[in-house]
Amino acid sequence: SDTEVFLAAVEQWGFDKAIDKINGMFAIVLWDRNTRTLHFARDRFGKKPLYIGWAGKSLIFASELKAFHKHPDFKAEVNRDVAASYMRFGYVCAPHCIFKNVWQLPAASKMSINIDVFQSGEDVSRRFETYWSLKDKVIEAQKNPVQGNDEAIMRQFEDLLLTATKNRMMSDVPLGSFLSGGIDSSLVTAMMQKNSSKPIKSFSIGFEDGAYDESKAAAKIAAHLGCDHQSFTVTSQEAQNVIPLLPDMFDEPFADQSQIPTYLLSKMAKSHVTVALTGDGGDEIMGGYQRHTHIPPLWNKVSWIPPVIRRTAGTLVMNIPQDMLDHARPSYPQFGRRLHRMAQAVMQKDEREIYTAMIEVWPKKESVVLGSSDLATPLDDPSHWPSDLTLQERMIYADTLSYRPNDLMVKTDRAAMAASLEARAPLMDYELCEFSWRLPMSMKIRGFEGKWLLRRVLEKHIPNALFDRPKTGFGVPMGQWLRGPLKAWGDDLLHIDALKKRDILNPVLVAKRWQDFQNGKEAHANANDLWAALMFVSWQDRWMR
Repeated sequence: SDTEVFLAAVEQWGFDKAIDKINGMFAIVLWDRNTRTLHFARDRFGKKPLYIGWAGKSLIFASELKAFHKHPDFKAEVNRDVAASYMRFGYVCAPHCIFKNVWQLPAASKMSINIDVFQSGEDVSRRFETYWSLKDKVIEAQKNPVQGNDEAIMRQFEDLLLTATKNRMMSDVPLGSFLSGGIDSSLVTAMMQKNSSKPIKSFSIGFEDGAYDESKAAAKIAAHLGCDHQSFTVTSQEAQNVIPLLPDMFDEPFADQSQIPTYLLSKMAKSHVTVALTGDGGDEIMGGYQRHTHIPPLWNKVSWIPPVIRRTAGTLVMNIPQDMLDHARPSYPQFGRRLHRMAQAVMQKDEREIYTAMIEVWPKKESVVLGSSDLATPLDDPSHWPSDLTLQERMIYADTLSYRPNDLMVKTDRAAMAASLEARAPLMDYELCEFSWRLPMSMKIRGFEGKWLLRRVLEKHIPNALFDRPKTGFGVPMGQWLRGPLKAWGDDLLHIDALKKRDILNPVLVAKRWQDFQNGKEAHANANDLWAALMFVSWQDRWMR
């Protein structure tokens, strides 16, 4: 099937040109016996994983790190610098890997090695090449903006999305859609239904906690579109039962809490279909996160204020527990978390520091990993950045370059594949991405409303009242769980003596943070920093003993 098509393309055009012609998700290793060359390639947005490393003198590679442990010469030794980077962001940034002498092939990259001249044990990441450059595409788009009025641009975008969706509906097995009730998944589902002569299957899950439940909204949208809809309400216990499975599901430490509902939704969908289309990618092409919509205008208003005053004001807000802020505005989902993020932004020295502050779960300045040093990521390398980007554009660019492939795609791929479900993302079509960078920012964000263009296209298919509400996200009430039913589990893993025995995380710092959280001194309602520590220790216990 698709593998045979790619092999025929290589025979026709050669490996490099064949890669350029593929539009989709892939991790490819191809052996050319005529030239004794081994080729590697990964899709443009890192939807599929590819690890390459050394086991003694053997070069080994796989989609999942768990395969490496089967090689008798593989030494599973933690790279402490990478562990520190993981604790900073909650995920491992390609090209790095949690193990020494192993690397991830980054998104949109390839590598070709001649076996006869390849040196055993060398740093293979030095041979990685980019075949599709986001930086080049952004620069090219700035020189070639889309022409036309709002209505004409909307038609162009909808036509592109309709084609991208149709291409991803090609399947010889049953397929459906993830329908959360948000803008992105609703739009993809609408495009699927427009491409289908019969009701498509759509799936959503709900939660006991209303602040995290969008299933009722999803059901109304499905009914309007005429979908064959299935919804499943998840209890806290069912969600917590997933936690022991996570170290096997995610071969590296990984701390995006939405990994739990994503797996449960995938498992539910798998009982009906084999392929599911998702709404992944809409935020990154159309400015859908609060850091895109609210932080830049806020910064423009306060950046003139002396840093010491901004830091004082931000600290005062950060000292108010998120739970307390949530109770103050119960109608606004996760109000406390959003207000804290705005406070974090105004505390920064300049706009270059703002993006990192928005995505850090454990600040870089704290020595969370013993014996580690700072590790450069693509975000730190000026060569990866176009010049003359606005703060909004910088954040959207950074999310596409790093957050999406290293966090969102890892979450979706591992969780879906653990349920034997294939997840496809029409909004991550690379031609759609290139088109989005040709648009003026006013087509993406107007006032404080992100994804303006997506909303207007969606209005053609679904009444505005069904989807126009604050962004909820796909999270779980982790803070409540860690102070309640998961407290004993956390006590065992993050006790100072247990951390000393494992000898990687700073036992004094992490144990104190855990106790402060339990005593109500820790302000973060979702406890993202502690979840990162818990996921690291759980992974360490599974793969390092």
